[in-house]
Parts: sequence; structure tokens; C-alpha cells
Amino acid sequence: MVLGNSHLFMSRNNRLAVIASHTQESRFLYPGKRWTRADLLGDGAGLLESNCPGSKDGKYELLTAINDAITEEVKDLMTKTEMKGQQTETLLAGSLAKALCYINKMSKEVMKGNQEIRSRILVIKAAEDSALQYMNFMNVIFAAQKQSILIDACVLDSDSGLLQQACDITGGIYLKVLHMPSLLQYLLWVFLPDQEQRAQLVLPPPIHVDYRAACFCHRNLIEIGYVCSVCLSIFCNFSPICSTCETAFKISLPPVMKAKKKKLKLAV
Repeated sequence: MVLGNSHLFMSRNNRLAVIASHTQESRFLYPGKRWTRADLLGDGAGLLESNCPGSKDGKYELLTAINDAITEEVKDLMTKTEMKGQQTETLLAGSLAKALCYINKMSKEVMKGNQEIRSRILVIKAAEDSALQYMNFMNVIFAAQKQSILIDACVLDSDSGLLQQACDITGGIYLKVLHMPSLLQYLLWVFLPDQEQRAQLVLPPPIHVDYRAACFCHRNLIEIGYVCSVCLSIFCNFSPICSTCETAFKISLPPVMKAKKKKLKLAV
């Protein structure tokens, strides 16, 4: 919330959207249904359809309303969640797709006012990677690259090969937080500055990117595999028929060596 508030204070033209990536759904925490179009495209002051709650400790009313809305949405999301076992994978690819759709919508609205929008996505991740989302995730990455949208990643737990690829392809920053009490300092120092400001800062050095792909048959990360020449599906084991597009491959067999005729030598 502090990062979001700081982002809105950096410029009156800045906008903010917060999406929760959970085990069963992806949900907008802000803006919600009760926020009007004027709140998102206005001058940063914003007015709610209902009256804004009063300022707390002199805080700007809009920031108070945003923080309260995020808190209530998180409580509602966790209350309605039915945990099944020890599932730790979230619908990250769906959340990123929602973010791109929202950016596209906002860009069209801003273009009507002859303004330019520069968007970026920050992923704060504490869950495990899901190999089942590999294709959807890569489609989102290339869509963001085509739209010149940066994807940054702040990883709180184990490293994420998918997010490493996303940051490297789109030009974002990948950072694994080693000391959790310093999380806010990392967020404000590394991820708050925009792309132009980052060029003037001494940021963490780039990390080694794990570009292994997940096979379509077992969803395992592999270094060497078989690729379908039609749909580009990846497999760890050879199959004569592609399970994705059902293309039958022509297998070229090695040429059959003809046996040489033995010449008989007759002794005279």
C-alpha cells in the first residue's frame, strides 16, 4: 500500500491498479466496481460514488479510500477461499492477462485526450511456479513486449524461472528479497522509479536467466527436447504424432545398405 501511495504521489497523472493472484481466481483489489471513471482518469483527486471516508492522521482522502478498499477486498477474497490441500500455485498468468487488458483499456481512454501512457507491471510473488501455465505465461510475456510494457518481479520465496524470462524479455528488473524486513526499502528504491529514472541509479546487477522450457507432455523443465515443426509444442520424448495439433511426422529412416557381392577367385 505504501508503494502504491508513493506511486500516485510521484505525479498527478499516475494511475494504479492492484490485482490479487490467488489459487482459485484473479481479482481486482483496486479499482473495484464502486469506483467511477472519473476516479481513474481524473486529476488524481478522485471522487467515489459513495462518500469518501474521512482522512486519518491527515492522510490524503483518496489514499485512505484506496487502502481501505484493498483491505476489504483481501478480507473478502480470503474468506471465500476454500483451500484444497497444500496448494501453493496461483493463477499468475491470468492476473498478468487481466493487467494487460486493463492497460489496453486505459490507454484507449487516455489517447482520447491526446496523452501518452507508459505502463509497467510489478509482480510481487510468494508462490511457486506452475509449469501448467507455461504457454499462457509466455503468450502474456510476448504480448507485453510488443506493447513495450515492462514486467518487474519482486520474489519473496524461491526463484522463478518464468519471471526471470519475463523481466529479461521485457526489460524489467528481477529481484529476490533476501531480508524480508527490508521489503519496503527494496520496493521504493528499485521498483518505484520509472524507466527513465532507473538509468541514473545504481541498481542490482542482472541475474542469470533460466531459459529452460516446460515440456507439454509432463510439464517438466527441460534443456533439450523435441519441437513440433507445425505448432512449436515441446516434448521431452519423441512421439510420431504431435499431441497438440495431431500432426503426423514423416520419419526418415537410414538408407538400407546393400550387401556387397563376394567375388570368387578360381585357382588355375
